[in-house]
Amino acid sequence: MKVAYIITSSDLVGGAQVHVRDLAARLITEGHSAHVLVGGEGPFTRQLKSRGIPFTTIPTLVRSISLKNDVLAIQELRRVLSRLEPDLVSTHSSKAGWLGRVAAKSLGMPVIFTAHGWAFTDGVPEHRRRFYVLAEKLAAKLGDRIITVSRYDRKLALAYGVAPTSKLVVIHNGMPDVPSRNMARPDVDPPQIIMVARFVEQKDHQSLLVALAQLQHLPWTLELVGDGPLRDEMEGAAKALGIRDRVSFVGAVDDVARHLAASQIFVLTSRWEGFPRSILEAMRAGLPVVASDVGGVSESVVDGVTGFLVPRRDVTAVKERLERLLLDPKLRRVMGRRARERFEQEFTFDRMFERTMSVYRDVLAERRSR
Repeated sequence: MKVAYIITSSDLVGGAQVHVRDLAARLITEGHSAHVLVGGEGPFTRQLKSRGIPFTTIPTLVRSISLKNDVLAIQELRRVLSRLEPDLVSTHSSKAGWLGRVAAKSLGMPVIFTAHGWAFTDGVPEHRRRFYVLAEKLAAKLGDRIITVSRYDRKLALAYGVAPTSKLVVIHNGMPDVPSRNMARPDVDPPQIIMVARFVEQKDHQSLLVALAQLQHLPWTLELVGDGPLRDEMEGAAKALGIRDRVSFVGAVDDVARHLAASQIFVLTSRWEGFPRSILEAMRAGLPVVASDVGGVSESVVDGVTGFLVPRRDVTAVKERLERLLLDPKLRRVMGRRARERFEQEFTFDRMFERTMSVYRDVLAERRSR
């Protein structure tokens, strides 16, 4: 099987990039062919190169909307796809999903879109939601399947009439396992709290910092992994709250698993999400999770069992759940063990890969029958 993957950004390595990278690598390992078409070059293309995954850069394939760039990107995508002649095109992220489906459809190629969280999900500003709903409805007509990474996103697509039931399939994200040296010890004191997320409006670091400012009487440190436009603002907020000396801003790292292994509690205070891979990484490491109950988060975190779910932007709830975990090493250990068990049962990479391959085969079989 020959699969061409299309994704917009190479300047960061987020959940969608990791998803594409790992699927392409496994396809190649199993004797199939994979090629990634990506906008520009950066950390993501360096990872593809280091893993021997072939790729082609499309400079005009960018996140921002530009009629000129978008038309040029479609033309270039058509040219490269015509040369590659893949059996199937798999598109990822909203912009690549739109342009990639137009290009593939115009060439008569079967095409799938994976929605890594809808751009019209709850929590996104209303004016943006209306635009993205219309765009996704139009793009859905061009594809053979839409994979959603959570049941929540499938329900959302049906509620907004984006696509019929027959086109939508749920495949939860899955992660490759890590060596035993990357297992955390949640009951170690004093505990380190960790959040892995870009510094953008969506992730709401502010709520976490304000909650921790109310827990200065307890021993803890916080490590914030990631980069982004709001980093300087959050450093200023930590200083203003009087906790800057207890917060480490470590930036983007290639060894997230090592940082998780050195921590005792994982937090993700997002305003909106699809199905965050960072939570799965924390569960894989055996960490209890405190996360906003948004998007498909409740499909990974079992409230009161593997961690705690809190309402979005609810500083008091974040503070109270963290306080419980900070004061109770045994609770951290038990929740962390249950989180690891749930990862092993539900969210391994092998499980995700097999279900994804099944969708690929179904789409190709349907095309042959027609």
